[in-house]
Amino acid sequence: MKVFTPSDYEWKGTRLALFIERHGYGTLDQLQEDAERDPATFWDRVLQEIGLEWQVPYRQTLDLSGGIMWPDWFVGGRLDLVDNLVGKHARRNGEKVAIRWEGDAGEFRSLTYGDLADEVARVASGLQAIDMRAGDRLAIYLPMIPEAAVVMLAAASIGVVSVPLFSGLSSDAMAKCLADSGATVLICANSHDRRGQPIRMLPVALSAASQCASIRHVIVVDRKPSAGSYGRDQDEFSFGVLGYEALKSLPSHGSGAQSFPPDQTLMLIYTSGTAGRPRAVIHTHAGFPVKAAQDLAMAFDLKADDTLMWVTDMGWLMGPWMVFGGLMLGSTIVLCEAPPDHPDPGRLWRVVKSHGVTHLGFSPSLVRSLMGSHDAVPPPGMLDTLKVFGSTGEAWNETPWLWLFETVGKRRRPIINYSGGTEVGGGILTCFPGLPQVACGFNGPIPGMAADIVDAAGRPVRGTVGELVVRQPWPGMARGFWKDCARYEETYWSRLPDAWLHGDWASMDSDGYWFVHGRSDDTIRVAGKRLGPIEFESALVSHPLVAEAVAVGVPDAVKGEAVVCFVRLHDARTDSDTGWSVWESELSDHVARLLGKPLRPARIHVLGQIPKMRNGKVLRRVLRSAYIGRPVGDLSCMEDPRSIDEVLSLRNAWA
Repeated sequence: MKVFTPSDYEWKGTRLALFIERHGYGTLDQLQEDAERDPATFWDRVLQEIGLEWQVPYRQTLDLSGGIMWPDWFVGGRLDLVDNLVGKHARRNGEKVAIRWEGDAGEFRSLTYGDLADEVARVASGLQAIDMRAGDRLAIYLPMIPEAAVVMLAAASIGVVSVPLFSGLSSDAMAKCLADSGATVLICANSHDRRGQPIRMLPVALSAASQCASIRHVIVVDRKPSAGSYGRDQDEFSFGVLGYEALKSLPSHGSGAQSFPPDQTLMLIYTSGTAGRPRAVIHTHAGFPVKAAQDLAMAFDLKADDTLMWVTDMGWLMGPWMVFGGLMLGSTIVLCEAPPDHPDPGRLWRVVKSHGVTHLGFSPSLVRSLMGSHDAVPPPGMLDTLKVFGSTGEAWNETPWLWLFETVGKRRRPIINYSGGTEVGGGILTCFPGLPQVACGFNGPIPGMAADIVDAAGRPVRGTVGELVVRQPWPGMARGFWKDCARYEETYWSRLPDAWLHGDWASMDSDGYWFVHGRSDDTIRVAGKRLGPIEFESALVSHPLVAEAVAVGVPDAVKGEAVVCFVRLHDARTDSDTGWSVWESELSDHVARLLGKPLRPARIHVLGQIPKMRNGKVLRRVLRSAYIGRPVGDLSCMEDPRSIDEVLSLRNAWA
């Protein structure tokens, strides 16, 4: 297998290499072994590395008396989290920029650490003035604007639990989350722009709040005065409606920032999917920020003078992860409200140049989408500040990985493949800057993550695909599901004794590189073989006709399951010029040549647009449900809900 070594990064100068040297581990493998053997010492050293300070020192690093599913971390300690994230940096250098923002039309704003400390204190005081107390839940329905970070930090400073919601949620989906969390306050924007079009958020928020008896106040960030008044007709609501600026001006109540125990609930993050009861992951004051900062330091080599940007939403893991992890390390973070391909595919690279981004993260699907355009290759000098690419959310295939590494990155910048999840609080597997890489693969587990690959009986396997598990707890591990501990235990701990079953298929090759093959519940079983969709998708995008591909398994009366693929073409005219049946046969033959005749797809359909989330992640399960005639659920998380209509029109092709 071909190995790539980015030319601009040296391992010996990275934070991880220096950590290994400073503590006498010798090698990365030795560090992994020692972290598993003596986790308390390892995590004590991690806290030193990320600079976490305690108001009351903890007396015990890890207590497993409640079992591996319910570890207690940093027992007896108390911390002022927001002072670690903002206050101490403001005292050292209040003029350093903490947050940079770019809007849909190219508007800029920035907040220094000093500015951020002041804003957080004012919002925290306002929340106390409307009678929010530690443990109350504050729902956040905002686009990627500085206020989203400010509100989360303000809530944390007084022990209020943040409930960040995806900024494109429908009112019904939001109402479920509000009711489930028991949120008493909802903060929203009245409007925002996306792709040059205004999107009114306030009516959605008010509709959702009206369905939830626990809501006492709706706070509105007034971004567009023309988007409609919220000051009139308040008698029709059972809650008060208050402007964000008015909230900050309320008379001070309470004592301001406080210290809290490490297991104080910090945040509830709702995972994707809205069918049935919503599932909220609990993260804590110490666990989530420690995991985010550790991953950024060790996996991404982020330092205080770096600038981090991830293409995400504050309602998804990577939004809060960027805020809590990036600020813990004293870095600058960039919140970009604009889609990365609007008004053209070069927008993302211009944002990098404008804000001096050093670490840029996105999903592999975004790269697949960009590489289909000739305008997506950055001109010389556009990425001069960029050191590291990051990617997460799904498995890579080789063609887009190589395009990013060679065409965009010029073989100079590592691609940090980062795989974990909302319940993990960050990553399990990663690459490390300065070490050789293979396309689509990982160097291995992040230090402190006792990962393994096992068969159905829990026995380690190598050279074949198995289930990804973690055998020891870590600080960022979910503190269960909100109001549903049994569901949490059943989801992750019920199949194998004392092992977190993550739900991903993974493998390790003979050279020690790890690979993730997709979600185990996305697995396709064909001709007696179990495969992830990525194998079919990689084969298809290796054909010069195909820009993007998605593969799903569908019920088949004879075989049990068959493979159906969907593709977007580089040139849409190809579909009509020759007749799609000819090209479908060509692509099916191409897959059969690469994977074997028994794995030839049953059908390949061409789409004008692949259904995706706003961060570019492909919605395979939604696509599959639409194709086979099952309910698709709430589609508000999609970049363009209309993209599913084309799939719905194909139902008869399989039925």
